[in-house]
Amino acid sequence: MEETLTGKELFRQIINQFGDRLPVIILIAALTVLAFLAIGILIGKAVQSAKTRQLIKTEREKAVKKSREILGGQFGEQIAPFLPNFPCNPGDCKFLGQPVDFIAFPGSAQGKPVDEVIFIEVKSGKSQLSEREKQIRSAIKNGRVRYIEYRLP
Repeated sequence: MEETLTGKELFRQIINQFGDRLPVIILIAALTVLAFLAIGILIGKAVQSAKTRQLIKTEREKAVKKSREILGGQFGEQIAPFLPNFPCNPGDCKFLGQPVDFIAFPGSAQGKPVDEVIFIEVKSGKSQLSEREKQIRSAIKNGRVRYIEYRLP
């Protein structure tokens, strides 16, 4: 039958067996734990740094792509009146840019009577109308458009 040792007895046995080498063993164990902790921290920092660099690279690429799309769209807006199938004569258009791209007065460039006013929004690719552009389109379609003559005071 095996004898069950109490904690104090077990501690005394360990001290008796290792004697004066016990502080060195504890120091080595502590240093080993600290070394593994330091290595873990360094590996964690390296992994996080790599993830951060990749995230920055990805976000920069997205920003450059978006910037090119915006610049391409702005360039397209400027030359749109001179492209095929534009809804009116380029001379009849006035570029606004915001909140709509063009306002056109068909016939005005040829000195003809202006029978209508056209609001033109230029889109490229898969771009959609913004909420503000949808609101403006709705106001125009529902006849909520006015002409005001403002006289300077």
